Amino acid sequence: MPTFDPFVKRRTALLSTYKRDGTTVATPVTIAVDGDRAYVRTWDSAWKAKRMRNNPAVLVAPSTVRGRPTGPTIGAHARLLEGEEAKHAARAIARRQRLLQGVLVPVAHRLMRYRTLHYELIPDDATLDA
Repeated sequence: MPTFDPFVKRRTALLSTYKRDGTTVATPVTIAVDGDRAYVRTWDSAWKAKRMRNNPAVLVAPSTVRGRPTGPTIGAHARLLEGEEAKHAARAIARRQRLLQGVLVPVAHRLMRYRTLHYELIPDDATLDA
């Protein structure tokens, strides 16, 4: 089973979500790995959130901040978190980048009246290009 080891030292991952027609859309996101779990965040009206709601299958690869992949792609499923699980994911992401993800992004989401969503990434059984 693939793990999120390539993401432990990387702050950014390239998250590819699927449109209804099957094409992928890749977006760089902050990723936090906590043990065998990986977490990402977005807001409720973001297109990637809508795509993950329609199809939770995603591809994730370590990347630069600008979205250039730097490692192998892993197939995964995104699971929307709520309650204590979402709070745990928020703390894990905030630990990765204390100022940006711990302060600025949550404040910006509140000011823009976005509902912040946290997702757990669950790896599929096999990597796609290891």
